[in-house]
Amino acid sequence: MVLSDLLVLFGEYAMLLVYVLPIVIAILWSHHRKRSKYEKHKQLLEENVRAGLTEPASLHPLIDPNLCIGCNSCAEVCPEGDVIGIIEEKAALINPTHCIGHGACAEACPVDAITLVFGTEKRGVDIPYINEHFETNVPGIFIAGELGGMGLIRNAIEQGRQAMESIRQKPGIGQGSDLDVVIVGAGPAGFSATLGAHMHNLRYVTVEQESLGGTVSHFPRGKLVMTQPAELPLVGTVKFTEISKEQLLGFWHKVGTKTGIRINFKERMESIMRTQSGFEVTTTKNTYRTKNILLTIGRRGTPRKLGVPGEQLTKVVYRLVDAEQYRNQKVLVVGGGDSALEAAASIAEEPGTRVILSYRSAAFTRAKDRNRKRVADAEQRGNLAVLLQSNIKEILPDKVVIEHLGKIIEAPNDAVIISAGGVLPTGMLKELGISVETKFGTN
Repeated sequence: MVLSDLLVLFGEYAMLLVYVLPIVIAILWSHHRKRSKYEKHKQLLEENVRAGLTEPASLHPLIDPNLCIGCNSCAEVCPEGDVIGIIEEKAALINPTHCIGHGACAEACPVDAITLVFGTEKRGVDIPYINEHFETNVPGIFIAGELGGMGLIRNAIEQGRQAMESIRQKPGIGQGSDLDVVIVGAGPAGFSATLGAHMHNLRYVTVEQESLGGTVSHFPRGKLVMTQPAELPLVGTVKFTEISKEQLLGFWHKVGTKTGIRINFKERMESIMRTQSGFEVTTTKNTYRTKNILLTIGRRGTPRKLGVPGEQLTKVVYRLVDAEQYRNQKVLVVGGGDSALEAAASIAEEPGTRVILSYRSAAFTRAKDRNRKRVADAEQRGNLAVLLQSNIKEILPDKVVIEHLGKIIEAPNDAVIISAGGVLPTGMLKELGISVETKFGTN
């Protein structure tokens, strides 16, 4: 082979390297990044297991490893960040307590390896039976929103809208003298359903025992409400990413005024009776005969009590309204969920406060990372004391008695906030004949 042929051959190899080498480098770099990311996922999962943060708070994905292809689509669409990761080439919940039930992961999975479920093997959740149309086993009674396990605002709004779509298509709508539907509750699901009933010219009545917003109206002042785009009847797509309680309620009030929807506030539902044509709903102000009922009441209508001496004292409340009212006070907050942590951290930021946060378990497994960080910061500043694995023994006018790791602590106290969740109105549901199921990681 002559020199000229060698030069030509060398030139061809050089040109090949020019084109191929960048591709090889890109592939190797991509592989390295993926390996680094997956190592972080593994480390994060191990840290959460050690900390006991393994129980999702609500609706969450159950991933079938036999179907999963490790494509990472589920993790990429999750609005909450590192909830799902890749462990040994399969998707897995690496940050379970951060999951708030968006459901985007299940929609994104190309092989249907993800099922959305309630509860876990360790922690059961009571859920009323509803079918795909949000109708219970009692024909004509529908459930949407928090009562059905959908605490996330966007999901509740969507359920309220879809439930009303189902109701308006039922036989007999618009006929006879009875109302088409009575909507009980004006939280996210009830508000959305009311807009839907108004848009379709249904004969409806919406009753709300307190004010617009339901559970949302009880959130602490200034609380950030995380939402995703939602479809509101008569309004269209609402694109909120981070909005405060006050801003969201203000928006809903404007929508209500502009659309002319009718909501009877300060009117509480007292009983439901069956009739030949449907139901009779009795409230504190009226009696309504209706073909259908949509229950959009919350799960926390009846606060869960501790059952300890002194709980009846006037200084004991079951939700935080305004942290400022506790300025210069010694406050005990009881609970381990987001409401408890938000209350403790918010009060601890007020001048002159001293806060004790008591929780019976060893870790805040049901609270978001954002709230755990706020509590840790307040604890580091010295105006919040966290007592894990503790129980309240007695509440006295000027102090509280707490058992902590086998020791009895008596702490001066001016106010007590119990954020231990609510009691599902199982009695009312069973009286109506509605089936209630305890979910242990099932849909």
